[in-house]
Amino acid sequence: HLPSMRTPTEMIVGLVLCPCGLLLTLTGTLAPSWRQVSRIPDQPIDVVWDQGIWDICREQQSTHDRLCGQADTLGYFDQVPVRVAQGLMPSSLVVTLVGLLVAALGVRCWLPEPWHLLAGISGPVLLLSGLMSLVPSSWYTHALWALPAPPGSTLNVGYSLVLSYLGSCLEILGGLALALSFHHWCKER
Repeated sequence: HLPSMRTPTEMIVGLVLCPCGLLLTLTGTLAPSWRQVSRIPDQPIDVVWDQGIWDICREQQSTHDRLCGQADTLGYFDQVPVRVAQGLMPSSLVVTLVGLLVAALGVRCWLPEPWHLLAGISGPVLLLSGLMSLVPSSWYTHALWALPAPPGSTLNVGYSLVLSYLGSCLEILGGLALALSFHHWCKER
């Protein structure tokens, strides 16, 4: 009979994936590049608009002049997918922090045995936070080409949207890993 690890593998996996997911989701929430608009009529050919959920930035790529806080003349921020993202992305970050706090208390690496029930409870909380950030990312992607843009311009997915997706997936996987702690709790009972 081999001695067991002090901290089970699923807890370690959850505590690695979820903070990484939090960082990616935080960056995706704050950075203004959910969508890039290029080849804008009546603008120089190298001008790109980066549209996020909080800000619109204009960059002239030849000179790297970037100016954020651009006026929303097209009603971009009034669109439902953008409004939903403005509400759910910060909420997801708060739920992730709560889930990580519960997970840290449950894993208790500084004591001989973890609290499997508490670590297991953190799993669904972190899974929920991942879903809360996956929903606006998916909805925004679905509506990407329907959101207002100057006629004739080219639309592309921005890096913030990709980071939000990746962060959501890492939080979901980390939450599922931590939820496996319920199995250890059931064996103890």
